[in-house]
Amino acid sequence: MLLPDSAFLDALIQWMGHGLFDLSWWQIVLVTLGLTHITIASVTIFLHRHQAHRALDLHAIPSHFFRFWLWLTTGQVTKEWAAIHRKHHAKCEQAEDPHSPHVYGIKTVLFTGAELYRKESKNLDTMKRYGHGTPDDWIERNLYTRFSWQGVALMLIIDVALFGFIGLSIWAVQMAWIPITAAGIINGAAHYWGYRNFEAHDASTNISPWGILIGGEELHNNHHTYPTSAKLSVKPYEFDLGWAYIRALEIMGLATVKKTVPRLAYGDIRPVADEKTLEALIANRYEVMAGYARNVRTVMQQEAEKLKLDANVLQAAKRWLHRDAAKVPAEAQDQLKQARAASPVLDKMVQMREELSQIWLNTSHSREQLAADLQAWCRRAEESGIATLRDFSVKLRAVRQTAA
Repeated sequence: MLLPDSAFLDALIQWMGHGLFDLSWWQIVLVTLGLTHITIASVTIFLHRHQAHRALDLHAIPSHFFRFWLWLTTGQVTKEWAAIHRKHHAKCEQAEDPHSPHVYGIKTVLFTGAELYRKESKNLDTMKRYGHGTPDDWIERNLYTRFSWQGVALMLIIDVALFGFIGLSIWAVQMAWIPITAAGIINGAAHYWGYRNFEAHDASTNISPWGILIGGEELHNNHHTYPTSAKLSVKPYEFDLGWAYIRALEIMGLATVKKTVPRLAYGDIRPVADEKTLEALIANRYEVMAGYARNVRTVMQQEAEKLKLDANVLQAAKRWLHRDAAKVPAEAQDQLKQARAASPVLDKMVQMREELSQIWLNTSHSREQLAADLQAWCRRAEESGIATLRDFSVKLRAVRQTAA
């Protein structure tokens, strides 16, 4: 039996060790990060903002590329992902939420979030109720959905062919990237740790103001506040890399943004709050209430110098008094009552906040009645004798609504 030619053996060993590209270790690291980042971009732009929330329309070219890339690198079925995410928003932090850390526990979501996803994907009611409008063409039915796992197998072959045996490690990182970042970090940490710009009706947080590593998904509180916005950054210091990619696609004619965060603008102060003021208030209620919370914190700082309160009560008041009552833990409720009892000014600020929020919650009232309620609120605020409250009301009468 003849042995293979030594030149052939050398070439085979060279290929197994280095693949077609023969990259150095740092080049392999960069390639791995680049490949996983394409996957992140595909998830945030295609699956999340385009499919689940319809915040933008995509041209067929990027749309088909994203679908193909996700088939290769995640094996995710578009209908399943969109349906589960829509249900998450509809049932957020409730028992039916597919992956809430407040239901399943933070450790479960962080470390086994992908398993929660797989379990929910078998729920036919979820697919029927929330999976509408997702791709249902020939290639979806006969390839991406029917052979979902074969895509990741093909990716394994490609990685090994291009990079040699180290391609196995590259493939493993690719396969773990979305379960860790999306199923774990976003679904877990972004409902547990971080900062909040807005008092959304859930526990969503922004993990970081710079949405780079996960393509902007770090700005999760912003997203839950304005879920149909194609742009996730809101504050001037926040950065959404996914939005930068969407704008680039839009400039090239490959995407059309349908909706972004409404912007609260200010014009001339109206003599009284009218229906236009009401429209701007309701459309921008989260931003308005975030501004009110800042005023509560300012008054709290001013009052803290006058109040003779227990240190624990004072600390609890500084931490929680500006938050919505539903977000205040039970153990802090009594301390906040003590702070409000000791300061009529703080008590009035909190009372007026609750009354203001009731304006858009009174859905049974007519438009005219709501405008009258807002006028009455402004009058009480400006007659309260509290300078901060008066100034807020005057500024509120100057609001205008504009698109971002």
